[in-house]
Amino acid sequence: MRRTAVRGVTVAVAATALVLGTPLVAQAATTYPSDSAKPDLVSLLSGYDQFWTSSGANDLHGTVVDPTTLAKNDQLTSWINQNATAAQQFTALQDSEYQNATNTAYDQSSTVAQGLGDVLEKAYVQGRLDGALPLTSAVINSSNGSTGAYVSTGTAKAHYSYPRPYLPATTTATLPATDDQTGCAPATVNASSVSANRAGKAWASADGTLDITRVPVATDTTHEFSPNDVVLDPGYGTAGICTGGSYPSGHTTTAYQAGITLATLVPELAPEILARTSENGNDRIVLGVHYPLDIMGGRIDGEAALAARWSDTQYRTDVLEPARAELVQYLEQQCGDTLANCIAKEQPYTNTPYGGKAIPGGTAQVVTDRASAVRVYQERMTYGFAKTGTAGQAPSVPAGAENLLRTTFPTLTDAQRTSVLAQTEIDSGYPLDQTGTANGSWERLDLAAATSATVAVASNGAVKVLSTGGTARVLTGVLTAPHGSSVAAGSKLALAGTGFTAGATLSVVLHSDPVTVGTLTVAADGTVAGTVTIPAGTATGAHTVDLVASTGDSVLAAPLAITVTPAAAATGGTGTGSGTGGTGTVGTGTGVATDPGATTGGTGIHLPVVSG
Repeated sequence: MRRTAVRGVTVAVAATALVLGTPLVAQAATTYPSDSAKPDLVSLLSGYDQFWTSSGANDLHGTVVDPTTLAKNDQLTSWINQNATAAQQFTALQDSEYQNATNTAYDQSSTVAQGLGDVLEKAYVQGRLDGALPLTSAVINSSNGSTGAYVSTGTAKAHYSYPRPYLPATTTATLPATDDQTGCAPATVNASSVSANRAGKAWASADGTLDITRVPVATDTTHEFSPNDVVLDPGYGTAGICTGGSYPSGHTTTAYQAGITLATLVPELAPEILARTSENGNDRIVLGVHYPLDIMGGRIDGEAALAARWSDTQYRTDVLEPARAELVQYLEQQCGDTLANCIAKEQPYTNTPYGGKAIPGGTAQVVTDRASAVRVYQERMTYGFAKTGTAGQAPSVPAGAENLLRTTFPTLTDAQRTSVLAQTEIDSGYPLDQTGTANGSWERLDLAAATSATVAVASNGAVKVLSTGGTARVLTGVLTAPHGSSVAAGSKLALAGTGFTAGATLSVVLHSDPVTVGTLTVAADGTVAGTVTIPAGTATGAHTVDLVASTGDSVLAAPLAITVTPAAAATGGTGTGSGTGGTGTVGTGTGVATDPGATTGGTGIHLPVVSG
């Protein structure tokens, strides 16, 4: 079949959609409370007032308030644009695409799916193309999806009206011939208000124009996201782009609406999806059409938008939960196994945006596995900016944010999920932070860390995050020593516990030097009970006992602390001891006293024993 190269959206329509943040096609749907209770983006993004005050005329002019922070914003933008690999530039073009009215292109709700891994991404994209995922598509698509296109950035862009990075600093600059010479005329569309802050900097020309290289138009013939060849145009010369304020990034807002939607529908891969979403945002800097602060603002938009949707009980029940059920079932059918097994067998999302070169004040942002995905996501939360506010403040979790963890931690309460977010937040004081305000701080919310947390729940319900960067887990197992936690070396220790998975076989591991001293099998009611023998050679003093699953992971909210005391002195005598029940006889020479019912002869070490 002949493939036709198509533009994702006509220039005029794309420009309007990108700047105003309006859906390309109107969507009729059931009315939900959150439809009319959308986040106030201007208020949530008002931390930007510390750095820039616009003229109020939506004309890209204004006053620099914090020259140091805006200079860092410029430096990072120029460096990322100049140092991105050719492969990353092409990905950036893909991430700039929006679907068209004939559905022959694609949008960011497809590109963020690379976070699913190589196998599940293909299944997801094909399901979207084939119409096999109607509920998922209706939610997540970036044109009129009920979460994917939920909020608009048009009002915020007009309010802050900051010039884009690639705009000339002078009114007499010459535009490329392909640009809209009238709509983007430098006489009115320029960065003259910030030129003085750039002049003399290594990343700008003498007249204050930022060093930005335009990424040329390309055609996507990979067919990864569409069966068609799709022309990818970053739109530098369109009036809708050049006249639209850079802050916040509309594309990044869209990316996070799609990315957080997908992360909550498939929480098993949330950290990778979120890292890929942060790449989408970063790619706007790669193209030279946005700054890091714009990307940070777009993330705030997306977080607040999805929190509003997940906090709407009716919408959550009618729309999000059925979409999750549809998507998980479809992915498992296509993979032919459980989701967990499919994930274990596939290649995860990876990324090397700068060919190994480190960003100023940061890292090379290389993603190879989950732990690195979480680290890169966190780095892009602040881009290494110096703090402009007060550090060390108490957590400031926005109301409703806890609902973003509903699918990751379904057994936790709202208060417990809030605690997880509080414990995984970054420090206060970075640009755009609103700690202490009625809005709370969306800027500090580290969803990648929160969705990869190992969480211990104490018997009183208190939550403690033990680690991040792994598989999200809730540990409720409690282990006790019903006959006392002080035990002589070589003697038996009685154990009892609750809060475990029925039928599981757990290894009993004695620390500090890890040694497995037995196993316990979990009963149908989630309890365990039995005894183990503490090895005779165990050093006296404080130790802990852990219960470990077959995966090698602990299943305890906290290890059991015990004290090992010296073995009782052995008695002398000759002959060999024997017997069952009662007290065994000790054999010749030096030995250790044993617990009732045990017998030894001479010197020896007791093998691990478990009963019950």
